[in-house]
Amino acid sequence: MKNVIIAGATGMIGGLVLDHCLKSPEIGKVTIIVRKPKGISDSKLTEVVHSDFNNYSAVEEHFNNQDIAYYCIGVYTDAVPRNEFREITVDFTKAFADTLKQNSPEATLCFLSGMGADRTEKSRAMFAIDKGIAENYLLKQDFNQLYMFRPAYIYPITPRKEPNLSYRIMRAAYPIFNIIYPNGSLTSVELASAMFRCGLHGWTEDTLENRDIKKAAAMNYPAASYGVSTAVIPEVC
Repeated sequence: MKNVIIAGATGMIGGLVLDHCLKSPEIGKVTIIVRKPKGISDSKLTEVVHSDFNNYSAVEEHFNNQDIAYYCIGVYTDAVPRNEFREITVDFTKAFADTLKQNSPEATLCFLSGMGADRTEKSRAMFAIDKGIAENYLLKQDFNQLYMFRPAYIYPITPRKEPNLSYRIMRAAYPIFNIIYPNGSLTSVELASAMFRCGLHGWTEDTLENRDIKKAAAMNYPAASYGVSTAVIPEVC
């Protein structure tokens, strides 16, 4: 059975990935790095409360002997000042990747990026350039297996408070938008399923665009690998 470590388990996608891991018979131990306790109990789960995501030295022992890492930390554009966005998107990623590589050099890393990530690092868009910088850094670390996921709009299956007006509009328009432009969006369930599956079973390329993520989510792996339903049924809330 595999050992898994997750960063961002209190977020929308990280929480769904965690659920997959806890229910999968292929996963033996799950470690989550969180700022605040998640409030769940499971015999597989080790919860590590840690406040400094720029420095994991105080909890470095928990990065030992990991087979798969899911990195799901992120922040919405305009939700924080420019320098804080760069820190969360780039610096936090580097710190996690460095600690993982040092302590579990053979681990597979699944990184939640975003559509439009610019590896030329020349974009004028804050999100695109910072995600591109983060991706470039990860590529240079020469992980045993590295998968970077670039979703477009993520439709949240679980109702939530949307961060801004544009997201409220997208949520309301999703059923129609998904029919007109199916590769311009996907559900939170699809994204989490794809990340979980690629971590366990791999993928043909290191970068998965929105279309690829949907394909990975729909792959017919043995049901025993997951222990949860893999059906994707968008809910309109």
